[in-house]
Amino acid sequence: MAKNVESAFLTAVALAKVVSRTMAAVVAMWLLMASHASASGRAVTFPSLDGTALSGDYFEASSRPAPAVVLVHMLTRSKADWGNLPDRIQAAGITALLIDLRGHGASSGSSQPLANMVQDVRAAVLWLAARQGVRPGSIGLVGASLGASLSLLAAVELPAVRAIALLSPSLDYRGLRTDVNLVKLVGGRSMWFAASAEDPLALRTLRDFAAENSGPREQMISNAVAHGTVLLERDADVGRALVDWLRRSLLS
Repeated sequence: MAKNVESAFLTAVALAKVVSRTMAAVVAMWLLMASHASASGRAVTFPSLDGTALSGDYFEASSRPAPAVVLVHMLTRSKADWGNLPDRIQAAGITALLIDLRGHGASSGSSQPLANMVQDVRAAVLWLAARQGVRPGSIGLVGASLGASLSLLAAVELPAVRAIALLSPSLDYRGLRTDVNLVKLVGGRSMWFAASAEDPLALRTLRDFAAENSGPREQMISNAVAHGTVLLERDADVGRALVDWLRRSLLS
């Protein structure tokens, strides 16, 4: 009997230790998740110009009013592709809005035709411009691949956009066409271009666009074999250069 009691007691002690360790692990995981959540953007929704519901993540700068930037992803991708770039932009004192284009991620609607997505980019800029914490006339656009074409097409008709960055731009993205004349229409506003040396179509577009000199134009050619947002993953210098350019273009 005594042995049974002792055995039961030891079993209870061991179980208590296991439960204690489990609870500690749960608490640690909860704290980690809470920490991660506080560093992440706030989920937002807003309508595109035709009423399509769009999903976004809003990374608001701590000091406001602040300049702001819209990040526009690649085809069949989502706002999650930007990795830690939004956190770095936010840390630089710039608010960032990541959007899911229609038919992508958590947004509604269809991804076809591609030209309809220009409305989404314009709507994102107008949504930002209406925020009290955003400095008027200090909005930037950063687009990758398809997002680069959409950003350039949208920026032409948006005077609130002060700076445009294009990652792996294209003259003809599946029928969605851009050209140097659009860059001329951007005029004196700041532009920044990046492409891989191993991406001939994007590289040719970059060189054509960067040669247009009606305003400040900067370019970066990476040796990484990558396209669009993948450039940020494979070449850390691209992200650093982009954040530095945003700081100089929007905070000055």
